Amino acid sequence: MNESKDFLRTIVEKDLKSGKYREIVTRFPPEPNGFPHIGHAKSICINFGIARDYDGHCNLRMDDTNPTKEDTKYVEALKDAVEWLGFDYGDSVYFTSNYFHQIHEYAVKLIKMGKAYVDSLDEEEIREYRGSVTQAGKRSKYAERSIEENLELFEKMKNGEFKEGEHVLRAKIDMSAANMKMRDPLLYRIRHAHHFRTGDEWCIYPMYDFAHCLSDYIEGVSHSICTLEFENNRDIYDWVLDTLELEPPRPYQHEFARLGINYTVMSKRKLLELIDAKVVSGWDDPRLPTIAGYKRRGYTPQSILNFCDQIGIAKANSMVDVAQLEFCIRDDLNKKVPRVMCVLDPIKVTIENYDGFEEINASYYPLDVPKEGSRKLPFSKEIYIEKDDFMENPPKGYFRLTPEQPVRLKHAYIIACKDVIKDTNGNIVEIKAKYYPESKSGSDNSGIKVKSAIQWVSASKAKTAEIRLYDRLFLVDNPEGIEDINHNSLRVIKNALIEPAVINEKIDERFQFERQGYFYADPIDYTDKVPVFNKIVDLKGSWAKKKQTNRHETRTKKEHVEGEITPMSESEQILFEKYIKEFNLNNEISNTLARDEKLSNFFDEAISTYNSPSNIANIVTNEVARELKQSSKLKFSPKQIAQLVSMIDEGTISNKISKQVFEEMQKSGENPKQIVEDKGLVQISDPSKIMPIIDDIISSNPDNVAKYKAGNNKLFGFFVGQVLKKTGGKANPKVVNELITEKLKHI
Repeated sequence: MNESKDFLRTIVEKDLKSGKYREIVTRFPPEPNGFPHIGHAKSICINFGIARDYDGHCNLRMDDTNPTKEDTKYVEALKDAVEWLGFDYGDSVYFTSNYFHQIHEYAVKLIKMGKAYVDSLDEEEIREYRGSVTQAGKRSKYAERSIEENLELFEKMKNGEFKEGEHVLRAKIDMSAANMKMRDPLLYRIRHAHHFRTGDEWCIYPMYDFAHCLSDYIEGVSHSICTLEFENNRDIYDWVLDTLELEPPRPYQHEFARLGINYTVMSKRKLLELIDAKVVSGWDDPRLPTIAGYKRRGYTPQSILNFCDQIGIAKANSMVDVAQLEFCIRDDLNKKVPRVMCVLDPIKVTIENYDGFEEINASYYPLDVPKEGSRKLPFSKEIYIEKDDFMENPPKGYFRLTPEQPVRLKHAYIIACKDVIKDTNGNIVEIKAKYYPESKSGSDNSGIKVKSAIQWVSASKAKTAEIRLYDRLFLVDNPEGIEDINHNSLRVIKNALIEPAVINEKIDERFQFERQGYFYADPIDYTDKVPVFNKIVDLKGSWAKKKQTNRHETRTKKEHVEGEITPMSESEQILFEKYIKEFNLNNEISNTLARDEKLSNFFDEAISTYNSPSNIANIVTNEVARELKQSSKLKFSPKQIAQLVSMIDEGTISNKISKQVFEEMQKSGENPKQIVEDKGLVQISDPSKIMPIIDDIISSNPDNVAKYKAGNNKLFGFFVGQVLKKTGGKANPKVVNELITEKLKHI
């Protein structure tokens, strides 16, 4: 999560400073009745992130109080989501069912105190008696039962002597309370159902509001962080703990805004409807907002973490544009993945004046990606190009291959069209072409000017692959469910052609298919015989929304509009091209800078001070942009940001520490070098200082070492994280990785 102090971290720091708690303990308490989604990811980041930042710990606890809907498969999905996002929940998972006996004892105590009673009204009567916002409720006549009778009835409920719905246990609070949640809320209900952990031991199960606060207390939780829909439940939370007079310290509940994303549903009930109706293939369908779905589609953990970081922690609910999430995965992959060529809709090209065969050496990465790697591209007389990359009668502004216009084959030669072969229906089936031998990429002496390069594959060497093109699952930005489904959200291409290195060399799992988008080798269906790739995201946003005049019009038309984002002005276009050509910035960052005059001016001034375009642009379009949204006046200058980046580049401070420095710059306006000196934040790169810490961590975690040696490679991140934690984030991650790798090799 973002290192800046959101309101929750401000609360935590205040509580630590006052001595209210000695240790920060948070918890992530989902109900195991469905797969976790992107909203859960935000909660995971908040709860585990706060625990991490304040040297505490976070409990992963399953709220398993409803045996009719819960299952072990959901528990495993939740564990996997936490691990995949890079958080450590310790040696065990917590379950509310672990505390059923203690919670039952607390219920009995409330009955003995005269603070709870067994009610025999039916569900409809209970609802009717509760009253309304403007009208006080009426207490049930059964509230007058004696303590002895309530204890007897509650014991019989526990023993399974009554039918479901025949009785409930309620708290005796205030039927005229302004907060309707406090009008004698239910504490227990009868459920004759098999529990996936406790079997048939129990016939009664605690309600969420009763079990939740007590589970927090039993586990020693300090800060019970919930989403805003539980704000009114906080009164019950406090009432239970205060009435029982539990020994301090006790937990307190704090609420934050839940995550809402347009074109997305996150209700587990609605997601299950989609699955049951076979609209999607399962909880891990790549079109769903579940962590399993994102994972299978090819999203990276870092992209989800970056998204949660960017949206921040707010007190008021709002809707986040799904394009922001798509930007995060695009931005993450752009710096990492190899570029390769894949032709989705092939048309044959025969180069008549080329004979023989050659292999062209081509880099996997553009100049602005600091990675190395290349492959041999087989080139031959017969190739395939995209059907859309040739037009007989092109419109103005079409820069690809035409009968009059040559084009470059990416990494290879310039070709020109000589003839077009058509079938009896007039469809183009083949293009006859010539190539220019002196035009080879990297050593072009042909003198021929072309305006674009297109992807291609060798006809004889290309591999056939199945490509799954995913689009947004819903047609409207505030969908209700199945009625708003985009029935074209998945298109499968069975016979796409891909360059052989992708399959033969297994260089990566994720790729940028040139001009097509980012793709991921499907972790379930992929085989060497039938390679399957899922489209993760387009190279740039291509979903344009029509402004809604009213909700009815949107729902009846259900329009899916594909188009470009708002066109740039002439001056913005000039800036955009400058940032790409002169500074080698990617499209997303160039687009952001070019369209925002404040950011553009800030970047230009910073870059004039220190020449590190990519790193400065990343800070400007993320941290600086975020600060400008919150305040029109910045306390730091472009020159100070340039100085901050220079310290990162020189290895003086780590990226993690730079966030802490940036936060201080925004607060005080102080020079970053001075901040680093005053706070002692210089990065530790000396192996002799890092190695003893590694040795200590390795010797303290023999079980994790054994698991790692047995094949659990995920634990490598655990060891790195522990070193960074011990050094307050000051250890050089690159050095730490190298030292731990070497250490684990020799154990």
